[in-house]
Amino acid sequence: AAAGLSYVGAYVINTYKSYDNFLQDKYAVLPAVIIVCVAVVMFAIGLIGCCATFRESRVGLGLFLAIILLIFIAEVSAFVLGFVYREKVKTDVQGTMRSVFEQYDGKNPESTVVDYLQEQLHCCGVKNYSDWTTTQWFNSTGNNSVPLSCCQQDVKNCTGHLDQPQEL
Repeated sequence: AAAGLSYVGAYVINTYKSYDNFLQDKYAVLPAVIIVCVAVVMFAIGLIGCCATFRESRVGLGLFLAIILLIFIAEVSAFVLGFVYREKVKTDVQGTMRSVFEQYDGKNPESTVVDYLQEQLHCCGVKNYSDWTTTQWFNSTGNNSVPLSCCQQDVKNCTGHLDQPQEL
């Protein structure tokens, strides 16, 4: 289990590099770091449990049980806090994403990240393609279209025009 958590944590940290412009708060990677730390702690706890079982130590097994109970309490607390603060996190991420979309000009690094995100997640805008109508880029181009990264990958000759929403 510890090896699996280590892999997941490392994967999230590596993936974070692609989306760090959207998640300007450096604490956004904190859950992945916590996952890696939990993996290390789980390995140590598993080692304690194995040694206590192998030696048939009542003190070691009691310590192992106490640690497992603390972990269970921490998991329940984390679930409750995640449930309570889910809307705040959603609002914060959407606000940051909107500000990055506002900076889109098709050339700057934020624009590259927006295009990458839309292509990888097969989406357009924060909620949908109509989010682009309020951006500076949309108003400055004047051609009533969204970036080509909004186009479906299997559609040929997509222009990004809003009069063909089925292609977005």
